[in-house]
Amino acid sequence: MLLSNSIATYAHIVDLESGYVDPEYGNDGQQKSPVLVPTVDLEVYTLNFYTPCDGCVLRLIDENDVVVYSTVIPTGATSLVLPSYLSGEYEIQIVQGNTYFYGYIDL
Repeated sequence: MLLSNSIATYAHIVDLESGYVDPEYGNDGQQKSPVLVPTVDLEVYTLNFYTPCDGCVLRLIDENDVVVYSTVIPTGATSLVLPSYLSGEYEIQIVQGNTYFYGYIDL
């Protein structure tokens, strides 16, 4: 028996990999501490952060390599609602200093 007309939504983890904005910057050949890859999931248009991303830049890039959305993640934010006018597959980037984390999301 259906008790509600609500639509079920499910969050899925966004698989992120890491890279360097400028691979030559700060490359002195010494071993660095491992970088903590953020844990993020997407539920419809809401990104949920399970690790801090304070002050990081969030970017969405379309299939033509055009940045279609960019914002700074506020300090203490545990979620961020993306604009509902976005639709399709995007590369998501979370930029933290010279390191960025990237993956793909479908809105």
